[in-house]
Amino acid sequence: MSFFNKILSALGIGHADASTQTASDPSVAQPQGTTTPVTGAPTTATTTATPVDVSAKLEALSAQHPGLNWRTSIVDLLKVLGLDSSLENRKQLAADVGLGAYEGTAEQNQALHKAVLRKLAENGGNVPAELHN
Repeated sequence: MSFFNKILSALGIGHADASTQTASDPSVAQPQGTTTPVTGAPTTATTTATPVDVSAKLEALSAQHPGLNWRTSIVDLLKVLGLDSSLENRKQLAADVGLGAYEGTAEQNQALHKAVLRKLAENGGNVPAELHN
């Protein structure tokens, strides 16, 4: 699992995927309002994923971590999510979000922070534009 996927998981992003269900499988619950074809042919349940309010989730989590500023610090963002913010993990995260060589400088940390928030927005997170632009 990539380090970025750990962030997605911690925020609950990406768990409402469309799934294929077989009508003849009684262990698979059909969504309300779905009719099962008499033929026993597979049906597809389409789930429209509601964007996750990243700011609200992070604000709620940060209440448990006073003094951390997830809005500007990649290290604090990772700590609020309960993830290891070590240099090695930030290097992996930088690679995951498409940044070049990462050594952990202040400028690179700022760029990583914005890149992570931008990627969250691309992956179904509702992130205010001022945080990732």
